Amino acid sequence: MNWEDKGFLISKNRYNENSVIAEFFTKNHGKTSGVIFGGTSKKIKNYLQIGNKIHLNYSSKSENKIGYFKIEIIQALSPLYFDNSKKLLCIKSAMSLIKLLSAELQKNEMIYDLIKKFYIILTHDNWIKKYIYWELDLLKNIGYDLDLNNFVEKETYNNSFVYVSKSSTKKIIPSFLIEKNMNDEEMSILLDGLHLVGDYLEKTILKPNNILLPLSRTQFINFLK
Repeated sequence: MNWEDKGFLISKNRYNENSVIAEFFTKNHGKTSGVIFGGTSKKIKNYLQIGNKIHLNYSSKSENKIGYFKIEIIQALSPLYFDNSKKLLCIKSAMSLIKLLSAELQKNEMIYDLIKKFYIILTHDNWIKKYIYWELDLLKNIGYDLDLNNFVEKETYNNSFVYVSKSSTKKIIPSFLIEKNMNDEEMSILLDGLHLVGDYLEKTILKPNNILLPLSRTQFINFLK
């Protein structure tokens, strides 16, 4: 089996002294993995950065055996943020979620387009807020739409309106998740939003399948504190 495609590097692991096993989310083949011979060489490993966009030539002797990639760089996206730890951790978090939540060898151009949209988000001033919306879009794409409007009610608190959950705990929900506005928010409110989405992800998808939340997402949130 042989094909050409383009995709974003979402994970890599050393295979032997000279090679790595890399996983990409591609436009036409979805999430797929293969060996890159010479992937530890200085020439190749410099652009084998998580999140980079790569042109792929894939070859495999059979569908039951792992194939291998010949690669060429299309866009070195991650190096643009080597001096911005927050955005670099966000890239790792986003790619870890793509790896975790996408199906193997199933074409999904909506997820591929979400990755492209993600890099546009990083160029905006309010990128953290837009990233939270991005995570919600990703969950919706795989069938887990967190429509908070069905789970909250508006109440008066300290002479202002707030959204609270309809559950017995009456947890306050960040209003930007309901109103989807683009106003600036305090970091504490953005962190509340990230924690809420993370809690939903864990309780609805991960824990029922005995899967842990990606460490990279936890590191990203901790760095924002």
